[in-house]
Amino acid sequence: MKRIGIVAKKSALALAEAESLRDWLAERGFQAYIEQPESTIGTVNGTERPTTIPWDVDLVVVLGGDGTLLYAARALGRHGMPLLGVNMGGLGFLTAISLENARKALERVLAGEYWAEARMLLAVRIVRGREVLNEQTVLNDAVINKGALARILNLSVNVDQTHLTNYRADGLIISTPTGSTAYNLSAGGPIVHPVHETIVVTPICPFTLTNRPIILPMTATVEVEVDPEASDVILTADGQVSCPLEPGDRVVVRRSPSSLSLITNPYKSYFEILRTKLGWG
Repeated sequence: MKRIGIVAKKSALALAEAESLRDWLAERGFQAYIEQPESTIGTVNGTERPTTIPWDVDLVVVLGGDGTLLYAARALGRHGMPLLGVNMGGLGFLTAISLENARKALERVLAGEYWAEARMLLAVRIVRGREVLNEQTVLNDAVINKGALARILNLSVNVDQTHLTNYRADGLIISTPTGSTAYNLSAGGPIVHPVHETIVVTPICPFTLTNRPIILPMTATVEVEVDPEASDVILTADGQVSCPLEPGDRVVVRRSPSSLSLITNPYKSYFEILRTKLGWG
């Protein structure tokens, strides 16, 4: 490893830490590139400003919370370089390494003494008629819900071109195992260990109580059609990039051909992190 990208959350503390880390790396013969995105939220038409970090760096260090890591995953992670998440944010499921352990953990990574998990990504398309309007790659989830008006949505869901059901709900979450501890969990969906490769479909506040979450194989293609009578419907990718949907639009979700390489915490297991973050005894 010779070239390191550093993605820092928008704060003076994170920028100072990124600059200090850049100097620390330079002393050891590494070239570092810093990016501090103005925002991890994309525009409403589903486009984001390209990252300033070269796509062929050997490693990306993320200084922030899970939102910052989700941005880095979309901007860079699909190119295959490993991501090391350092928690300078809130909950920190993905950025699970503490700031005090960051240099020690980074030394091990630079020496090649690390383990990285391949995290499944989802490819999400908006199709209108025969035209693909937008494509996103997500690490956590794709969510279809209403905008300003809190009305029930009617969504027709097919799996592998076979009709599954019609959901009447506040919305629908299509999640990866990594995203199972995010919005999916809040909506009553299952926690899935992140090394599994499955797709989780969870309705948000379903009108019919028998509409329950379902876990699908990684080979499944999920197609959601928006009710022709619907209005003010939005698709949100990873909680950060939103795209408006029109009546009759189809959202097609399948496993992405690329995956994210996420460096695991050498000091805590997944279950220790899970227990701590969820407040289990």
